[in-house]
Amino acid sequence: MKIEDLKKLVIDALHDMKALDVLELDVHDISSVTDIMVIATGTSNTHTKSVASYVFDKAKAAGMKPLGMEGEDQGEWVLVDLGDIVIHVMKHDVRDFYNLEKLWSMSERSEEEMLAQ
Repeated sequence: MKIEDLKKLVIDALHDMKALDVLELDVHDISSVTDIMVIATGTSNTHTKSVASYVFDKAKAAGMKPLGMEGEDQGEWVLVDLGDIVIHVMKHDVRDFYNLEKLWSMSERSEEEMLAQ
């Protein structure tokens, strides 16, 4: 499956499950782990777990072999690893605390500045 098709599947699945504040970040220049990071908010532990499970199941049904899912036991932050795309579904307070948007959207220049310090 092409990465664009997989991204559409993921975004559509997140919207189907009413995930909030869906954000996609192209991280292929700053990460060797994945190309696209998708971050979404769930309204409760149960919602967060349900959203992540739905994305996982939709990817599997489309012929993908997800690499894994972590955090579903507690549900505050559930990660779904689809290889080229990693999805983080978090409760609002956890998302605010870890602020992955800022971490993963660092420009190359600011990364170089940080390393020089």
